[in-house]
Amino acid sequence: MQHTLIIFKPDCVQRRLVGSILARFEAKGLRIAALKLIQVSRELGEKHYAEHKDKPFFGGLIDFITGGPVVVGVLEGNEAITVVRSMLGATSGVAAAPGTIRGDYSISKQNNLLHGSDSPESAAREIALWFGEGEVLDYTIAGSDWVFGGF
Repeated sequence: MQHTLIIFKPDCVQRRLVGSILARFEAKGLRIAALKLIQVSRELGEKHYAEHKDKPFFGGLIDFITGGPVVVGVLEGNEAITVVRSMLGATSGVAAAPGTIRGDYSISKQNNLLHGSDSPESAAREIALWFGEGEVLDYTIAGSDWVFGGF
């Protein structure tokens, strides 16, 4: 099973879409391993988006992610990173296909509702930034063989 970080960005929280979008991930078969509501500090935002530090949009990106509360979580499942990114759709809501989360709920490139890790290396780094020791849980969901296979 693979872990991925998911951030329900301030626009998602403000639009009250967290529950309905989280339900889509659960319906797909992903398991919630961690979940919390926080106000992102400038320091955490800059660490998370460090690869964009020298880009002209960095300041706006940090202002956006720190502009309101976010819900941050860890999802687990078979190929969770690929599954989540497919469900999210293209970065720009304008370009995202109908049926994807951004295609259904976003019409912006910046206000695109969610962040999902793009690789196992990014997921490991990001999860360690947002969650401390013991905050990512490992548990079994009854009937998980019906979701993940394994018979």
